[in-house]
Amino acid sequence: MTDTRRRPDPERVAFLRSLPRDVKEQITGAEAEAFMFEEEIPESLFEKIREFIVDDEDLN
Repeated sequence: MTDTRRRPDPERVAFLRSLPRDVKEQITGAEAEAFMFEEEIPESLFEKIREFIVDDEDLN
């Protein structure tokens, strides 16, 4: 039997867990779900986490 349930991206889950408590408290369940399951990120969530996002180009 094939498991057809969606699974969250472990790296995205870890990212959300690493956020400061005050930021996590502002994130809604719908925003977190969209982020973890790699759906389109709501603008409201992007505004809350933008300062914690590292651009791949910044790593070079």
